Amino acid sequence: MMSGRSEVAVANLSSVPGGRSDNAPLAGADAAPVTRPVEAVSTRAPGRSRVMVLLAAVLLCGVFFLPLWNVRLTAPQYPEGLGMHIRINTVEGATENDLNNINNLNHYIGMKRIEPESIPELRYMPWIVAALVVTGIGAAAIGKRKALYGWTGGLLVVALVGLIDFWKWEYDYGHHLDNEHAVLKIPGMTYQPPLIGAKQLLNFRATSWPAWGGILAGIAIALAVAAVLLAWRQRKLALAQR
Repeated sequence: MMSGRSEVAVANLSSVPGGRSDNAPLAGADAAPVTRPVEAVSTRAPGRSRVMVLLAAVLLCGVFFLPLWNVRLTAPQYPEGLGMHIRINTVEGATENDLNNINNLNHYIGMKRIEPESIPELRYMPWIVAALVVTGIGAAAIGKRKALYGWTGGLLVVALVGLIDFWKWEYDYGHHLDNEHAVLKIPGMTYQPPLIGAKQLLNFRATSWPAWGGILAGIAIALAVAAVLLAWRQRKLALAQR
């Protein structure tokens, strides 16, 4: 009788909440591995990257007030030199009569006159830079990595296209000569000034360097690239720690 009651008690114990079942894992047995949810990597750029992009956009405002590029000609007959400032929306002489004197010299060798109103890029470049300023401030405010990447890519494309267009403009003026009306004709001679640096053109030494506006634009580009590299490095570290 006692043995029967013990068997019934054991059977009832397995059905009681908290009771032990024959199928329950024994103490010390290996438990199933617990999988923790993988945290997604944040899409936001670091604060320093956002600040650098904001500074880059603000620096671009400087090109509206300062020349982008300077071209200068020096020769024995012009010891003080003749200068030309290229701005975002016009081309002007370093002094009141410089541009007119340069055009007179150009006519002497068959080059076209430099007339700002005939250069279409000078009409739409202010709008392009203004768009870069506004979108740069917006990208910094949004703070997403992709926004910073996209803005920096756009800035680099505009800068590269601008330099290529400037080189083509110089090439056109220096190679497409009106030999029919030129006073001085030298077969095979071209008068393209350098994109950057110095070059001897007959008895003139031509120099071409970024002006303060171009320097500010260069700093803005450097800041934007540094911001992208910082954001990319932070994402790489976050992925490695997952």
